[in-house]
Amino acid sequence: MLALDSPRWSELQHAYGSASDIPALLQQLEKFPDGDGQEEPWFSLWSALAHQGDVYSASFAAVPHVIEVLSKAPERAGSAYFHFPAWVEVCRHRKGIAIPDDLESAYTEALRKIPALVATAATREWSEDLLVCALAAIAAAKGYVSVAEATMELTPDVATEFMEWFFER
Repeated sequence: MLALDSPRWSELQHAYGSASDIPALLQQLEKFPDGDGQEEPWFSLWSALAHQGDVYSASFAAVPHVIEVLSKAPERAGSAYFHFPAWVEVCRHRKGIAIPDDLESAYTEALRKIPALVATAATREWSEDLLVCALAAIAAAKGYVSVAEATMELTPDVATEFMEWFFER
């Protein structure tokens, strides 16, 4: 995992240029283990690293840090801790973006941890949002990227409509 104090961050890119500001945002995540992604630092992380369906070299360096924070308290983690890595992986596949060689090992290892973290998080009550994000994260981590993307759209109302369509076709 790329150290937060590594000079490599200034070489990585995000939606607005150099990713030198990302380590400070990632350090703030530990203060908000139950964040849903709407507050800071999540808002800035999403905007810079998963901007309108685009991901960047810094996105792949950030995911292991998000998973690391998630691993410290999966039973308290908010949906964003599952949603963010799933969305980065979906966007990576959708756009055909290569993971930088020096970041690939840590990125793929972080994704491998997701199913076990979801299992630990399953010991508590889940909101609809957490359910969708956790299921999508498992699908993305296991390489079922199209299922992950579809799952992100699968609210209970949409699921009901889908099942009606499925049985009527």
